[in-house]
Amino acid sequence: MNGPAERGGRVLDLRTYKLLPGGGAEFDRIFRERVLPMLERFGIEVVGHGPSLDDRDLYYRVRAFGSAAEREEQLGSFYGSEEWRQNHREAVLALIETYYELLIDLPAPMIR
Repeated sequence: MNGPAERGGRVLDLRTYKLLPGGGAEFDRIFRERVLPMLERFGIEVVGHGPSLDDRDLYYRVRAFGSAAEREEQLGSFYGSEEWRQNHREAVLALIETYYELLIDLPAPMIR
């Protein structure tokens, strides 16, 4: 069976975060001002992100990749970089209580 890239589909990487109480605004600021520009420089497509409508300390982030292999390669470069480890990792992790991740194989007909 072909992967999503061969069929014209995508792999979506959905992550939800439960942040420390009161940490939502700071997490959002760090993500928008520091992490999002870095993801873009690394060529990682962020489809959506932001706080939950009913709880500012719940946050989501959705990234899109051409394949699972592409995801692994890009995220390895991103999270293995000096920039991430020295400038952003500690500040981000300090605000996260838990997180959950879901990978979705999204075939081309579902993409609009």
